Amino acid sequence: MERRMTTETERRSGSGSGVGASAQRPDGTLKVTGEFAYSSDLWLEGMLWGATLRSPHPSAWIRSVDVGPALAMPGVFAVLTHEDVPGEKFYGLEHRDQPVLAIDQVRYQGEPVAVVAADHPETARRAAAAIVVEYEVREAVVDPRRAAFDPSCPQVNPRGNVVRHQPVRVGSTFEAEVVVTGEYEVGMQDQAFLGPESGLAVPAEDGGVDLYIATQWLHVDQGQVAPCLGLPPGKVRLSLAGVGGAFGAREDLSMQIHASMLALRTGRPVKMVYGREESFFGHVHRHPARMRYEHGATADGRLVYVRAEILLDGGAYCSSTPAVVGNAASLGVGPYEVGNVWIDAYGVYTNNPPCGAMRGFGAVQACYAYESQMDRLAEACGLSPVEIRVRNAVSQGSRLATGQLIDTPAPLAEMLERLAAMPMPEEASGEVDLRALPGGVAQTTHGEGVRRGVGYGVGIKNICFSEGFDDYSTARVRVELIGGEPHVLVHTAAAEVGQGLVTVQAQIARTELGIETVTVAPADTSVGSAGSSSASRQSYVTGGAVKTACEAVRERLDGLRAAHPELSLEELLERSGPVEETREYRHRPTYPLDPVTGQGDSHTQLALCVHRAVVDVDVELGLVKVVELAAVQDVGKILNPLALEGQIHGGTAQGLGLALMEEIQVRDGRVLNPSFTDYLIPTILDMPPMRLSILENPDPHAPYGLRGAGEPPTLSSTPAVAAAVRAATGLELPRVPIRPEDVALAPARA
Repeated sequence: MERRMTTETERRSGSGSGVGASAQRPDGTLKVTGEFAYSSDLWLEGMLWGATLRSPHPSAWIRSVDVGPALAMPGVFAVLTHEDVPGEKFYGLEHRDQPVLAIDQVRYQGEPVAVVAADHPETARRAAAAIVVEYEVREAVVDPRRAAFDPSCPQVNPRGNVVRHQPVRVGSTFEAEVVVTGEYEVGMQDQAFLGPESGLAVPAEDGGVDLYIATQWLHVDQGQVAPCLGLPPGKVRLSLAGVGGAFGAREDLSMQIHASMLALRTGRPVKMVYGREESFFGHVHRHPARMRYEHGATADGRLVYVRAEILLDGGAYCSSTPAVVGNAASLGVGPYEVGNVWIDAYGVYTNNPPCGAMRGFGAVQACYAYESQMDRLAEACGLSPVEIRVRNAVSQGSRLATGQLIDTPAPLAEMLERLAAMPMPEEASGEVDLRALPGGVAQTTHGEGVRRGVGYGVGIKNICFSEGFDDYSTARVRVELIGGEPHVLVHTAAAEVGQGLVTVQAQIARTELGIETVTVAPADTSVGSAGSSSASRQSYVTGGAVKTACEAVRERLDGLRAAHPELSLEELLERSGPVEETREYRHRPTYPLDPVTGQGDSHTQLALCVHRAVVDVDVELGLVKVVELAAVQDVGKILNPLALEGQIHGGTAQGLGLALMEEIQVRDGRVLNPSFTDYLIPTILDMPPMRLSILENPDPHAPYGLRGAGEPPTLSSTPAVAAAVRAATGLELPRVPIRPEDVALAPARA
């Protein structure tokens, strides 16, 4: 991997384990050996097991619920319905529109109707199945276009079927020498984390509850759980349990309120663990999208205008759909200079499964469409895919379609040129290794009918929360003597979801304080909010909070040193006792998009990534082998090289999955493939070798100049793979994931 390094050096790093080093992860060995404790491993003596009864229908009235058969079963301690919710009956991230338990109707297949606590997990499951619910099935609204635009369509939500419509309007010229149009679809992708939803609720002596949970945002969970339990926030204490992956799906609640209700009702600890099938119904997914684009350009390939309609299916409840729509609208033309823009982005309610946050968060869907369009435009103008992008690339000083100035480094043209200059993988020669061919050891081919294609993708992603959200993090840092040695304790509520945040917090403390021994306390709600582990924001915001708190501690220590220059740090701490400071960190302000024009400085920071994909396609069977992926990404400042490379590889893998295999199949509102047998995700055999070039152009507004890095690779990898398959087959392929039949059964090939 090549990098262009800045001249910034660590200020007070201990022994090469501060900022910029590949410091070892404290959880790494435990996870590899299987010793790490995940939320599903929690256990307390005398605990009960919870289970959920879910609706089999995507849309129905509830006429009656009979819990008697369940209560009559030996070992059952409680059966609760909406009538037993002790506080508010609705919760939600942006709009509290989702019932804790269904009241008079169900709006999607899998909606919770009742919960059970029993002394054995199988007893709990059998009791849930014994509950008798009388449904009156009704028409399910499953077509998002009908939901948005047909006045005769039934209303899924009392607020109407449109969650948010965000236009973007710039300029007035919508004629050009070269015009290309396209309609594109993105399927419903699942976050597919390996650790299912799980947690343990423990009733407390003060009438409250202690909840140990795998989540992405402890305080937003607390803010939703407490009102539904009828308790003040201080009596609902959350601690982060081991998280087995997240990718956005753990921003919304799953079993938090249910387990807590059962624990408070029974007076016993209650553990809930979803099975794999239930997990597919128990969390939100990536919004499927239907998009119409029109690009106009001059004959030499310079963009004149872009028109777009982006329709995002939010499913039955709001979740984070408004923010996803805002991202899709504001980033809907990509990182390209264009003076005339007409975008309409919609998020709609349907009776399909609820959709919300997933890595890339609205920008992924738009990126697939605008990058497909750029390839069409390149062909129409007689330019290469790289050249068309270089000619239109933004740079520092450019403006987004929303009018926001890009006031930090944005070397997109350079990134594309570096990508194009990377060596191509060698063509196979001599005897072919079947494992390197589409179909692998299944021996579907020995090379006949296999064509190679190369494709490019560019993506731009906002970092941190946008549109005026009060986005901050809190850190408490304490320096004290333990065993005669200086020791640093860092405490935040930031969720470690596998991205390596615990490691980075310790690295920052070592760098700022020059003390090697650092402990990062378990995350919980006894310290101020750190916000969500999403939007590629934690290194920026929680890193900034830890850095700021460390600076405050260092200032106090410097004062002690000035007063007693003859004393060592150990002697100063022995004399003064522990030194502790708590600080909040906020990034620069953002503002909501204008609801009519879509103008506004809505984003904190923007990040770029570009991909090149090389694929081999068996054009007769439609099988695809990704031969190599190459990526160039600007990260501002590398905090941990190895962790960063892992984020780029991981984000790329999810983009590859969306391009070729990952889709929740929904028919008439029903999920057809809720299992890892039928929902396919990339394995190590599907991921090719990767070439990485990581640039460091510091953002002066960010701690250490860093730029959030986790999401951008997911954007650009999907269109790059799709473009490579198009190049190999000559097919339009306007939808991802690309299925084998899309290639093998296509009516004609170039």
